[in-house]
Amino acid sequence: MKRLIITGGLALAAVLQAAAAEASATNEFTDTTHYDLNPVVVTGTGVHQRLKATPVPVEVITGREIKSSGINGLQEALTMMVPSLSFSPNAMGSYLRMNGLTNSHVLILLNGRKMTGDISGNVDLGQIDINLIKRIEVLNGAASTLYGSDAVGGVINIITAEPGDESEFTTNSRYTRDGQFNQGLDLSLRAGKVGSMTGYNYSHSDGWQNSHYTDDDGELTETLSQLSLGYTSNNLTQRFTYDPTERLALYAEGSYYNRLLDRPVAREGITGGSKYNTFSESFSWGAGGSYSLGSLGSVKFDYSGRTYGQWYKYMVESGDYLPGDYYKTKRQNYHDAELRGIFNFTENSNSIFGIDYRHETLDRPESDLNKGLGTFSVYGQHEHRLLDHFTVLAGLRYDYHHEIGSRLTPKASLMYNTGNFNVRGTYAMGYRAPGIDELYYHMLKPMGSRHIITFGNRDLKAEDSNYGSINFEYRTSRFTVSLTGYMNFVKNMVTSSSTKFSALSEAEQNALIAEFPEINDIKTSTLTIKEYYNFAKATVKGIEANVSVNPLTGLTLSANYSYAYGRGLNDDGSWQRLNRSVMHTGTLTANYSHDWSFYRLNVNLNGRMQSKTYYPGDADGDAPGYGIWNLTTRHTFSCFKSFTLTPGIGIDNIFDRRDMRPLNSNFALYSPGRSVVASLTVTLK
Repeated sequence: MKRLIITGGLALAAVLQAAAAEASATNEFTDTTHYDLNPVVVTGTGVHQRLKATPVPVEVITGREIKSSGINGLQEALTMMVPSLSFSPNAMGSYLRMNGLTNSHVLILLNGRKMTGDISGNVDLGQIDINLIKRIEVLNGAASTLYGSDAVGGVINIITAEPGDESEFTTNSRYTRDGQFNQGLDLSLRAGKVGSMTGYNYSHSDGWQNSHYTDDDGELTETLSQLSLGYTSNNLTQRFTYDPTERLALYAEGSYYNRLLDRPVAREGITGGSKYNTFSESFSWGAGGSYSLGSLGSVKFDYSGRTYGQWYKYMVESGDYLPGDYYKTKRQNYHDAELRGIFNFTENSNSIFGIDYRHETLDRPESDLNKGLGTFSVYGQHEHRLLDHFTVLAGLRYDYHHEIGSRLTPKASLMYNTGNFNVRGTYAMGYRAPGIDELYYHMLKPMGSRHIITFGNRDLKAEDSNYGSINFEYRTSRFTVSLTGYMNFVKNMVTSSSTKFSALSEAEQNALIAEFPEINDIKTSTLTIKEYYNFAKATVKGIEANVSVNPLTGLTLSANYSYAYGRGLNDDGSWQRLNRSVMHTGTLTANYSHDWSFYRLNVNLNGRMQSKTYYPGDADGDAPGYGIWNLTTRHTFSCFKSFTLTPGIGIDNIFDRRDMRPLNSNFALYSPGRSVVASLTVTLK
């Protein structure tokens, strides 16, 4: 690894030395003194419009903000910039929650298309190259009218960059403690009507332990398990665009991604080791186009497909497997085809009509499962501006799901606007069809140092939600303040219970051993039984407050606060907190940028504070709250003829906050502690 970094550095130094000889005094910065507080968004209504004008409030993170903060990875960007989102780690990845609801209630889109490919039920965010992100749009609340199943708690739409008007090559490098290294290479080309965007990202981490111990039935035992597993990943993305006429625009795209988790090798006399690593791999492909109808609107067709698989890669001999052998544990396939029309029948309105078909399959050998399900949908939405101050929006979607049947999901929004002041009210229904795993799983598998028996439930009902919100906003070019109150009522919420094997009766234990004889070969103190069921209902009530201001040229300040109170009602009439929910969260950001001729300084301070994470009924208890602060400085030199050079230096986790509890505890913070971060960006034009 060190050899790779040194070799790359020598090669880069040679390039810089040659290019510096052509230094010119004509390459000056353009004016970028403050952030745009009124960007164009699309996620809330399906139509591109200014954030100030949309009747549905949306949070936006721009690619420029991500770069300025020195953030490494999509998860970190969402954690440090969106308080309504939280992540809690597990052995395979991180568990996403939004406003008290689980990852399965949050729809993640890539350029408006559903992302698939998950690790333990969590979408693998490593499939998205952060260096190609143009902006991230976060929509709170139900949005099934436009997006179908899963859009119950919210929608995260990651929008990536298109090929530019000029050719450009960028390399991004970032290194910090515990072998965390990220290298991105991006190439944008343009030749007349044809454009190309190529991205490659390499990421590596050695992983780390904050505690060397685990709690084994009240006794501290040394373990090899890591709080954050080491990994190596590669991500290659390609997108072509072709504009044969002024009205017609076409595209084709594809990607390849792999990730190898690096587990500690099993050792005699110490727990937490593994006989195998986990290898994940995905391929995606897509094509489509749009045709402009002039002032009437446009018609657009999109097709996307993705296959995502996981394997065990054995490190030591185990049964019939030798070191280097692979064993397939899961493969997911997903196809989505959509035809959408956007029409401007009058000067003050727009209408959307669409049809969509999705099909997904899950092959899980461990559970003897190979099943496919499809969904056919039609939807429509109309937005109209009335009397100069009012905008109304109404929509309806019909879905037919092969397992749960027909669904209708309406939506209605009203916005009152006067000058810089907006008031928005929204009602929306959401729904979520149970996943193939929740319906049909029946297996025992290891999860890090633990083992879990998972039982699906074929009697699960689809989840329904009724979401209402009211938003007050004041927005100018340099100042924005927004306050939103919301309530989300979810019926038949799918959740799971976890019971330790040792807590079962002797008869129940014997029944499980008869069903899963391999229990005799594992340590039963590490064994948990997971069962899916429907809550009678769940409610989430919350408030979100956001303030952004540019008080001085080059200085941007923002503060965001989220309060979410989520509870679920069991069949026995008892209420409990929603699992992994967080009540209070806040983020603060201060960014300063200034230009001096051919040099730009950017300083970014970013902090996140959150209260404890609830794990109701879990013997390991709740995860404590935390506060973490990061400081990044970037220094851009534009005194060269052919390129710009941006080195960066910063400190992650300034106050060295770490969770040092035993490794089978429930965690919210999994930072290794204070870290110095070094980065380098070179852009060739």
